[in-house]
This record gives sequence, structure tokens and C-alpha cells, in this order.
Amino acid sequence: MRPSLAAIAAELQGYDPQALRVDEVNAFLSRLAEPVTGHEHIDLFQSLGRILAQDLVSPISVPAHDNSAMDGYAFRGATLLPDRALELKVVGTALAGVAWRGELGPGECLKIMTGAVMPSGLDTVAPQELVTLKDEHIIIPAGVLRLGDNRRFKGEDLAEGQAALLKGERISPAALGLVASLGIRQLPVFRRIKVAYFSTGDEILSLGEPPREGAVYDSNRYTVFGLLTKLGCEVIDLGVIRDEPALLEAAFAEAAERCDAIITSGGVSVGEADFTKAMMKKLGDVAFWKIAMRPGRPMAVGRIGNALLFGLPGNPVAVMVTFMAFVRPALLQLMGSTAPSLPLLKAQSLETLRKKPGRTEYQRGIVSNAADGSLTVRTTGNQGSGVLSSMVQANGLIVLHHHQGHVAPGDTVDVMMFDGAI
Repeated sequence: MRPSLAAIAAELQGYDPQALRVDEVNAFLSRLAEPVTGHEHIDLFQSLGRILAQDLVSPISVPAHDNSAMDGYAFRGATLLPDRALELKVVGTALAGVAWRGELGPGECLKIMTGAVMPSGLDTVAPQELVTLKDEHIIIPAGVLRLGDNRRFKGEDLAEGQAALLKGERISPAALGLVASLGIRQLPVFRRIKVAYFSTGDEILSLGEPPREGAVYDSNRYTVFGLLTKLGCEVIDLGVIRDEPALLEAAFAEAAERCDAIITSGGVSVGEADFTKAMMKKLGDVAFWKIAMRPGRPMAVGRIGNALLFGLPGNPVAVMVTFMAFVRPALLQLMGSTAPSLPLLKAQSLETLRKKPGRTEYQRGIVSNAADGSLTVRTTGNQGSGVLSSMVQANGLIVLHHHQGHVAPGDTVDVMMFDGAI
């Protein structure tokens, strides 16, 4: 049985929904988001970005044989002398994909290509650029090689029976190549989660509607659509829902019936003149939070039916920041991922950043490389939560932590990069 919000809150020391720290929000959501269980087998070409549903055990050793790491000459390394060049006669050629079946006598070697199987008894490869050719012989200078150099061992990458990938890993381009190297054509992956999204408010215009005084075009639906699509979710767009109880109830009911998660924007702040909060309370187990952060202070979380609910603020930048900070890691956990949160990088601030302790601030930043290779960061300027253009200019968020105060030029700050997220 899934725990109630009250049960989760009881596990968190000092839980106060009216003054939550960022780390407390993520601790709460990590208990709320339970991974889906359904999975399917799909072709390797369709598996990029999906989450592995069980450990993948290697059916073979990779490489399958000892082989040469480069083009050169294979020989018995025991014949090397520390203070004298070694001269060997070349008696054949070993090609990649074709095992050489001959035998070598004393003072002999074999020309060998990269990836070719090392014949029995040979254990060292002299790169072709290190040797001197003399008729049908090679001369290896003294001191340039040691026994076993340039030889790859059977199972050096993966041994038969070893776990190649672990349950919960997200399939990357590198993982595709690794799986293909094992001769595996299909992977068991968790099913895609379905996420419904809609905007709320009578002041919201859909694209195609004529402008009117006091109204704004809905940007949040498109931003969240992009964030969810990049994450690998199946997105169900329910459009803009007006502040009418019957319409809101129908939208929430449809979303809860069809989806694993619901995301809304707007209608969760104190004093907002709409029915969104009331409908959330009526239909589900929902908590309304004030988070010690900027931007993005108000947020609603909970469940309606079996669907997770994330009620985000209405301001465009606040929607993106709260998604990256809270919703993205929670949805990844729901998807079955065991990946850690986006890592924070260290960068040197190029300007003064004003901040009072007592809340976490996410300022839009432009991260660059300094001449010495270290990272530097400056803000995009205006940090208003409605300045959506600043999110386009930025390539990361400067994370100023809860207890942190003003930052002086040259101070080191944490940065959450956008690559892979937006």
C-alpha cells in the first residue's frame, strides 16, 4: 500500500509545509515517487534513453580471445633482453577475424593486425612504428618494450556471466554499443510513463487566439512539453483549462485515469482567484507547500487516484526551475531510474551576487571556460521569474544554497548545467 502524504511527512524531522528547504522537498518526493513495474522487450535501435528493467548479464567474454591492441609484430616476450636489440624473422601474418594456425620457432615472429587473435604462446606485440625492417626480419630496439605489452586479454572488457549493465541504468549511446558487442538484439526496459499536463487560468491564451487586455499566451505548456519529451515520457497535452470547477474536475479525472503523473502550472499560490487548489483538495491527497527558494516558492504535490501530482507556479522561469530541481528527479525515479541527480559543477563568479541566507536561489547563468581551463560564470542579467528569454540565453543555473550569503567576484559557486535537461 502506498504511503499517505501524512505518513511520509511523519518520517521527515521538522517537516513544515509552509517553510520547506530544497533538500527537504527532494527527500519527500523520493518517498512519494514509486517506480513503475511494467516492462517490455524492445529492439536495440529503439532503446536509447529508456531505463533498463533488469540486470543485463554478458553471455560472452569481451573480447572473446586474447588479441593484439595494435598493428605490429607478435612474439614471445621472454626473449626480450634489457640491454640488447632483438632481431626476429617474420614468418606469417595474422589478420583480424581470421585465426592464424601455424607455429613459431625460436627467433621468429608474426606480423599481426589490430584485433587479431594472439596465437598460442605469443604474448607481446611490438608496434610497427618501433621496429626496423631488414629483409624478412625486424629489429626491436633495446628497452622499448616489456613482456605482455600491447596485448588485450580475453574478458578484459567483460567476462562471461558478469553484469554488463545494471537495472535502473538509462540506455546511453555508449550502452548501445556495449550491448551490441555482446550480440544482444533486444533489451528489457521499463514501460514509458505517461504524464498529462495542462495550464490553468482565465488569463491564459492558447496559440491562435487573438490578444486581449490582461491576458498572456501560454508558454508553459510548450516548455513542459519539451522538458517531458526530452526526459523520455509519453506526454498527454490537455491544453488550457479555465477556472471553472466542472472543467477542472473533468481534466483532473481524465489525467488521473490515463496517466502516471499530472503536471499543472498556475493556481497554487496563496490568494489566487481560481478553483485549482480547491479541486486538488477535493480529488486527491495533496499538500500545498511554500518552499524556501527563488524563483518558485509555491508548489503542490500529492496523488490523485494512482497518479502523482505536481502543481507548479505560473511564472515561466519558476516552472522550469521547479521542474529541474524537483519534478525531473522524481519522474526519473518513477521511470525506474537509479541515476543520481544532475551533478553540480564548480565555477568562479565573475560578478557580485546578492543573496540573503534562508532560502536557495537559482540564478540564470552563462558558464564559460577561462584561459586556464577552469569554469567561470556570470548571470544573464534580469532575474525576474517572468523573463523567459533569460532561460534561452543561459546554459545553466547558479545554485546559491540555503545558508549561503552574498557572493563576491572570484568566489566559487555551484552550477547546475542545462545540457541533457532542457
